[in-house]
Amino acid sequence: MLILASKSPRRKELLSLITTDFEIKSADADESLPENITPEKAVLYLSKIKAEPLKNNEDTVIGADTVVAVDGKILGKPKDREDAFNMLKLLSGKSHSVFTGVTVISPKGEKSFFAETKVKFFDLSDEEINSYIETGEPFDKAGAYGIQGKGSLLVEEIQGDYFNVVGLPVSLLNKVLKELKLPVLR
Repeated sequence: MLILASKSPRRKELLSLITTDFEIKSADADESLPENITPEKAVLYLSKIKAEPLKNNEDTVIGADTVVAVDGKILGKPKDREDAFNMLKLLSGKSHSVFTGVTVISPKGEKSFFAETKVKFFDLSDEEINSYIETGEPFDKAGAYGIQGKGSLLVEEIQGDYFNVVGLPVSLLNKVLKELKLPVLR
Protein backbone atom coordinates (compact mmCIF):
# COMPACT_ATOMS: atom_id res chain seq x y z
CA MET A 1 0.00 0.00 0.00
CA LEU A 2 1.10 3.55 -0.70
CA ILE A 3 0.70 6.01 2.17
CA LEU A 4 0.80 9.78 1.80
CA ALA A 5 2.00 11.19 5.13
CA SER A 6 0.23 14.52 4.73
CA LYS A 7 -3.04 16.18 5.64
CA SER A 8 -2.74 18.55 2.67
CA PRO A 9 -5.67 18.34 0.24
CA ARG A 10 -3.38 19.77 -2.44
CA ARG A 11 -0.85 16.95 -2.05
CA LYS A 12 -3.66 14.38 -2.13
CA GLU A 13 -4.92 15.87 -5.40
CA LEU A 14 -1.41 15.97 -6.90
CA LEU A 15 -0.51 12.41 -5.90
CA SER A 16 -3.72 11.25 -7.60
CA LEU A 17 -2.13 12.35 -10.89
CA ILE A 18 0.31 9.44 -10.40
CA THR A 19 -1.97 6.90 -8.74
CA THR A 20 -5.34 6.75 -7.01
CA ASP A 21 -4.35 3.69 -4.97
CA PHE A 22 -3.12 5.32 -1.76
CA GLU A 23 -4.17 6.13 1.78
CA ILE A 24 -3.74 9.32 3.75
CA LYS A 25 -2.17 8.99 7.18
CA SER A 26 -0.15 11.37 9.25
CA ALA A 27 1.69 11.40 12.51
CA ASP A 28 2.34 14.41 14.65
CA ALA A 29 5.89 15.61 14.21
CA ASP A 30 7.81 18.43 15.81
CA GLU A 31 8.45 20.68 12.81
CA SER A 32 10.88 22.96 14.63
CA LEU A 33 13.93 23.55 12.47
CA PRO A 34 17.54 23.59 13.65
CA GLU A 35 19.08 27.08 13.60
CA ASN A 36 20.79 28.28 10.42
CA ILE A 37 19.48 25.36 8.33
CA THR A 38 19.34 25.98 4.58
CA PRO A 39 15.95 25.76 2.82
CA GLU A 40 17.13 22.68 0.89
CA LYS A 41 18.12 20.85 4.08
CA ALA A 42 15.01 22.08 5.88
CA VAL A 43 12.56 20.49 3.41
CA LEU A 44 14.54 17.24 3.35
CA TYR A 45 14.54 17.17 7.16
CA LEU A 46 10.82 17.95 7.40
CA SER A 47 9.78 15.44 4.74
CA LYS A 48 11.74 12.72 6.50
CA ILE A 49 10.33 13.40 9.98
CA LYS A 50 6.82 13.24 8.48
CA ALA A 51 7.45 9.90 6.73
CA GLU A 52 9.52 8.02 9.32
CA PRO A 53 6.81 7.50 12.00
CA LEU A 54 4.71 5.59 9.44
CA LYS A 55 7.56 3.39 8.19
CA ASN A 56 6.88 -0.36 8.21
CA ASN A 57 7.97 -3.49 6.34
CA GLU A 58 5.09 -3.59 3.87
CA ASP A 59 4.05 -0.09 2.80
CA THR A 60 5.61 2.73 0.84
CA VAL A 61 5.39 6.04 2.70
CA ILE A 62 5.69 9.46 1.08
CA GLY A 63 6.39 12.48 3.26
CA ALA A 64 6.61 16.02 1.87
CA ASP A 65 7.05 19.58 3.04
CA THR A 66 7.24 22.96 1.31
CA VAL A 67 8.93 26.20 2.32
CA VAL A 68 9.32 29.56 0.68
CA ALA A 69 12.71 31.27 0.93
CA VAL A 70 13.61 34.87 0.13
CA ASP A 71 16.92 36.58 0.79
CA GLY A 72 18.08 33.46 2.66
CA LYS A 73 15.11 33.58 5.04
CA ILE A 74 12.71 30.62 5.31
CA LEU A 75 9.04 31.58 5.38
CA GLY A 76 6.68 29.00 6.79
CA LYS A 77 2.94 29.36 7.29
CA PRO A 78 1.89 32.73 8.75
CA LYS A 79 0.93 32.78 12.42
CA ASP A 80 -1.64 35.55 12.00
CA ARG A 81 -2.81 38.36 9.74
CA GLU A 82 0.15 40.62 10.56
CA ASP A 83 2.60 37.81 9.83
CA ALA A 84 0.85 37.14 6.48
CA PHE A 85 1.03 40.84 5.60
CA ASN A 86 4.74 41.01 6.45
CA MET A 87 5.52 37.91 4.38
CA LEU A 88 3.62 39.18 1.34
CA LYS A 89 5.24 42.62 1.69
CA LEU A 90 8.65 40.92 1.77
CA LEU A 91 7.83 38.95 -1.41
CA SER A 92 6.41 41.98 -3.24
CA GLY A 93 8.36 42.80 -6.40
CA LYS A 94 10.95 40.11 -5.72
CA SER A 95 11.92 36.67 -6.86
CA HIS A 96 11.88 33.94 -4.26
CA SER A 97 12.38 30.18 -4.20
CA VAL A 98 9.84 27.54 -3.33
CA PHE A 99 11.39 24.29 -2.11
CA THR A 100 9.50 21.05 -1.65
CA GLY A 101 11.27 18.10 -0.07
CA VAL A 102 10.00 14.56 -0.52
CA THR A 103 11.01 11.39 1.29
CA VAL A 104 9.94 8.00 -0.06
CA ILE A 105 10.43 5.08 2.32
CA SER A 106 9.61 1.60 1.05
CA PRO A 107 10.71 -1.99 1.58
CA LYS A 108 12.57 -1.57 -1.76
CA GLY A 109 14.61 1.41 -0.62
CA GLU A 110 14.55 4.97 0.64
CA LYS A 111 15.12 8.19 -1.23
CA SER A 112 14.88 11.86 -0.28
CA PHE A 113 15.01 14.69 -2.79
CA PHE A 114 13.86 18.27 -3.26
CA ALA A 115 12.77 20.53 -6.08
CA GLU A 116 13.22 24.29 -6.34
CA THR A 117 11.01 26.64 -8.32
CA LYS A 118 11.66 30.37 -8.72
CA VAL A 119 8.64 32.64 -8.42
CA LYS A 120 8.54 36.40 -8.97
CA PHE A 121 5.76 38.56 -7.54
CA PHE A 122 4.47 41.79 -9.03
CA ASP A 123 5.00 44.93 -6.95
CA LEU A 124 2.06 44.78 -4.56
CA SER A 125 0.35 47.72 -2.87
CA ASP A 126 -0.73 47.45 0.76
CA GLU A 127 -4.31 47.47 -0.53
CA GLU A 128 -3.63 44.47 -2.82
CA ILE A 129 -1.97 42.59 0.02
CA ASN A 130 -4.84 43.30 2.41
CA SER A 131 -7.42 42.29 -0.23
CA TYR A 132 -5.64 38.99 -0.71
CA ILE A 133 -5.42 38.38 3.04
CA GLU A 134 -9.20 39.01 3.25
CA THR A 135 -9.74 35.91 1.07
CA GLY A 136 -8.39 33.78 3.95
CA GLU A 137 -6.19 31.90 1.51
CA PRO A 138 -2.76 32.81 2.98
CA PHE A 139 -3.17 31.21 6.39
CA ASP A 140 -2.39 27.54 5.74
CA LYS A 141 0.30 28.04 3.11
CA ALA A 142 4.05 28.51 3.20
CA GLY A 143 4.96 32.08 2.29
CA ALA A 144 1.34 33.16 2.86
CA TYR A 145 0.10 32.43 -0.66
CA GLY A 146 -1.39 29.69 -2.77
CA ILE A 147 -0.40 29.81 -6.43
CA GLN A 148 -3.28 27.49 -7.35
CA GLY A 149 -5.86 29.98 -6.07
CA LYS A 150 -6.22 33.74 -5.87
CA GLY A 151 -2.51 33.93 -5.07
CA SER A 152 -1.92 33.33 -8.77
CA LEU A 153 -2.87 37.00 -9.29
CA LEU A 154 0.24 38.04 -7.34
CA VAL A 155 2.65 36.08 -9.56
CA GLU A 156 4.46 37.79 -12.42
CA GLU A 157 6.70 34.90 -13.43
CA ILE A 158 7.55 31.30 -12.58
CA GLN A 159 10.63 29.27 -13.50
CA GLY A 160 10.43 25.56 -12.81
CA ASP A 161 7.78 23.06 -11.77
CA TYR A 162 4.41 24.69 -11.07
CA PHE A 163 3.24 21.64 -9.09
CA ASN A 164 6.25 22.03 -6.81
CA VAL A 165 4.88 25.42 -5.75
CA VAL A 166 1.47 23.85 -5.09
CA GLY A 167 3.19 21.32 -2.79
CA LEU A 168 4.42 18.21 -4.62
CA PRO A 169 6.86 17.94 -7.55
CA VAL A 170 4.74 15.32 -9.32
CA SER A 171 6.96 14.51 -12.31
CA LEU A 172 10.07 14.15 -10.14
CA LEU A 173 8.19 11.99 -7.62
CA ASN A 174 6.88 9.80 -10.46
CA LYS A 175 10.46 9.34 -11.70
CA VAL A 176 11.68 8.34 -8.22
CA LEU A 177 8.83 5.85 -7.79
CA LYS A 178 9.80 4.29 -11.12
CA GLU A 179 13.47 4.12 -10.06
CA LEU A 180 12.41 2.28 -6.90
CA LYS A 181 10.38 -0.06 -9.14
CA LEU A 182 7.25 0.50 -7.14
CA PRO A 183 4.05 -0.96 -8.63
CA VAL A 184 1.91 2.11 -7.92
CA LEU A 185 1.98 3.76 -11.31
CA ARG A 186 -1.02 3.59 -13.60
